[in-house]
Amino acid sequence: MYSFKDDYSELGHEKIFNELLKISRTQLNGYGTDDICTQAKELIKKRFDLRNADIHFLCGGTQANLVLINSALASVDAVIAADSGHILGHECGAIEHNGNKILSAVNKDGKILPSDIAAVCNAHTDEHMVRPKLVYISQSTEKGTVYFKQELTDLFNICKKFNCYFFIDGARLGTALASNGMDVKPEDMAKLCDAFYIGGTKNGSPLGEALCIVNENLKKDFRYYLKQHGAMLAKGALIGSCFKTLFENDLYFDLAKCSNTAAQRLAKAFIDKGYTMRSPSPTNQIFPVLSNRKIAELQKYFIFHVWEKVDDDNSVIRLVCSWATNEDEVDKLIALL
Repeated sequence: MYSFKDDYSELGHEKIFNELLKISRTQLNGYGTDDICTQAKELIKKRFDLRNADIHFLCGGTQANLVLINSALASVDAVIAADSGHILGHECGAIEHNGNKILSAVNKDGKILPSDIAAVCNAHTDEHMVRPKLVYISQSTEKGTVYFKQELTDLFNICKKFNCYFFIDGARLGTALASNGMDVKPEDMAKLCDAFYIGGTKNGSPLGEALCIVNENLKKDFRYYLKQHGAMLAKGALIGSCFKTLFENDLYFDLAKCSNTAAQRLAKAFIDKGYTMRSPSPTNQIFPVLSNRKIAELQKYFIFHVWEKVDDDNSVIRLVCSWATNEDEVDKLIALL
């Protein structure tokens, strides 16, 4: 059966493996101090206009979230996130295990609003409570939706008002920035948050996330936290090479566009057939509402998540496309609608 379960089932793009083969016998400095990592960081800095940012390569998204948040916060500090946020429900309590409570707000199509942040901050006023100190969002969200430039600006401004850091999980940043109608450009990112990461794992890389730290207050001693959390890869050039390839000739954004194109083709087919969508996603995740009978029929041929129950007869499914989604399988699914 063909899988629409996620965007990391395929191991990685051929260009990345070809470049890795070229350096497989080359002796390189360890722990991300090699020339290849340096070249990759320069490519990212140029593409995202990150003149003064620190860039660190980590293996995966949970690791990036955990190390950044733990390094930024004292034990009395808390994180604000939407109740659909990845750190809240899909990271096995990693943030709270390391001593920082997550304060949740009800999501609106996966998003959190400035008023939500203000309400949480205003409700935590003294030493009997944890202290809100960081706001976490993901771009795109867990529901495939995206934050536009004004939304990010408003969130960053409310964070400044309440003396909170603003951190953007970019596991699917590529598909967000490549989505139709998106007005946030790569070079805007550094102006809209204190830190963010560029996801490679879900966009054609075998592994890796590039964490970009903009705020000077978050840079100090970060490599100590990397090491302490087991996140400092001895063969750091492995991730550096992946990102070097992704950001040579904009492969990163080309792959993201492929993911979005396949998913939006599916979305249009569902809508044309009279199905409704749970959320207005312009990215590579879509959430159609189907009868349970139809879901069972599709499950004979495809693997996907049944996301949530609507009522006794209907449920929401999640379909995810990747940079390598097979067009013939897309056609096959559409034909079964």
